[in-house]
Amino acid sequence: MKDIRIIVFAKAPVPGAAKTRLIPALGALGAAVLARRMLETTLAAARGARLGPVELCMSPDPDTPEWQGIPLPEQVELSAQGEGNLGVRLARAAERGIAREGRVMLIGTDCPALSATLLRVAAAALIETGAVIQCTADGGYALLGISRYDELLFRGIPWSTPEVAAATMRRFAHLNWPLHVARTLHDVDEPRDLVQLPAGWLEGVRKELKNIAWSDSR
Repeated sequence: MKDIRIIVFAKAPVPGAAKTRLIPALGALGAAVLARRMLETTLAAARGARLGPVELCMSPDPDTPEWQGIPLPEQVELSAQGEGNLGVRLARAAERGIAREGRVMLIGTDCPALSATLLRVAAAALIETGAVIQCTADGGYALLGISRYDELLFRGIPWSTPEVAAATMRRFAHLNWPLHVARTLHDVDEPRDLVQLPAGWLEGVRKELKNIAWSDSR
């Protein structure tokens, strides 16, 4: 079986830039701590799925100060998202990934439920059908897997709205490409989404914040 490249899109988990919609509930530092945990968990799931190369597509670029001091697995390839809106950046990564491996799965770090097991299930659907989408309850998607490229899948999509998944699925229909729709998952973007976190995560964030405050006070 030919490898499937998993490309993880992520912002640097730094205060004030990561998970900003959670700042009212967690504070800037708490949101960044959670973002880092979500990044680590997503990369672990992607590597644990053992489907092929795992690439972290980063914003800002990998060599910028925001990423310094953030440990990343050596086995993960690093790339820059580059300029343009989300659609442009996703399209660029998807086209590059398909050129290299023939199949690509694009994922973010906002969905803790996207485990290695679910990635393998999505991969099986991708191989069988040619494309797979894992929608989220807020109208977006946590995963998009494709085995051929067309910029129409990414151009003019109303990003950051509840219409993202529906608009993307309409593009597949327009192209007459088969698409497997996997079961809906939950992103963690807003304070009300915190109930979707795995057990113990919020407590872990609070403990880390206490440790940081204690260290800063010494």
